[in-house]
Amino acid sequence: MKSVYVIVLLMSFSLPVLAQDQDHGQEIFNLWCSSCHRVVPAGTTPVAGTGSLERRYQGSLPAALEQRTDLSPEYIRIIVRTGIKSMPFTRKSEISDSDLDDLVAYLTRER
Repeated sequence: MKSVYVIVLLMSFSLPVLAQDQDHGQEIFNLWCSSCHRVVPAGTTPVAGTGSLERRYQGSLPAALEQRTDLSPEYIRIIVRTGIKSMPFTRKSEISDSDLDDLVAYLTRER
């Protein structure tokens, strides 16, 4: 019984932290990613990254990263650090490992 109490107690502390991580992750997304990967209203010209992904996926997957449910934490980390095609890599001096963890938490949150 004692172990159940400890688990519940730990979970109660981790949930607010997760919410904070996601909030900070959204701030990181807005600062570094949204200029190319934000959701755009239907009928408007998409931003560079979203437009590129629209052409690539042709409706089979959402083009806006915030609407994706298939991105793994590992994949996000690799792409942010190494870049892909016209997306540049991001240095740790730009997005720290801690900020990247929060960005990953935001993009992989349960929808």
